Amino acid sequence: MTLAFDSFTLAASTADLAAEPTAREDADCIEFRMDLAEDPLGSLAAYDGDLPILATNRAEWEGGDAADPGRLDALAAALEHDAVGAIDVELDAIEGDAPDATDRADALIENAGAEGVPVVVSTHDFESTPPEPALAERLRRAADHGDVAKAAVTATDRSDALSVLAVTHELTREGVPVATMAMGAAGSHTRAVAPVYGSRIGYAPVDPAKATAPGQYDLETLRGLVDRLSGNAV
Repeated sequence: MTLAFDSFTLAASTADLAAEPTAREDADCIEFRMDLAEDPLGSLAAYDGDLPILATNRAEWEGGDAADPGRLDALAAALEHDAVGAIDVELDAIEGDAPDATDRADALIENAGAEGVPVVVSTHDFESTPPEPALAERLRRAADHGDVAKAAVTATDRSDALSVLAVTHELTREGVPVATMAMGAAGSHTRAVAPVYGSRIGYAPVDPAKATAPGQYDLETLRGLVDRLSGNAV
């Protein structure tokens, strides 16, 4: 159930894999938020859904709930399950700018590669949108370590949203696989528009009441918007 990310992939975010059937009509995969689940490895062992899983065990220092001890080990254990088609690893963990030991993150990525499981290397900014050169450079570094470079930033105005789209377009033209979005009210539309400019992954909650990031559309709405906009793209 490997995820290729060679075209747009809509990930339905949830901490409850039992909710997978409700996502099948609109989603291409499940982003399983291991950090928000009570028994993530047990849930993976019991999973018998149709959609492949993008396993995310988001660290506390990156906006999630997972504590550092054992966090990457749990993500490594997730690779043992055939339903896991990709994993998410934070760029700061890889580059040593976070509490996770760099060598552990490197070993996780190497292990994923040996298993043929793609890695989404992610970076988040919950306060602002970096200038375009800095955002592009950060995405390029992420792409050097994984299969898709993901950046979720916070837009304080429409100019920030435009910056995200411009960088998405620039790197896509260079052949760099990226997944981009701007969080917050000023940037929520980028979740639907960024795929037109090449963003490979979109995220929407299975349960709209349990959104995992500010500004997320519900799953059905995002599917419809992306399909309509991408179908009209030139």
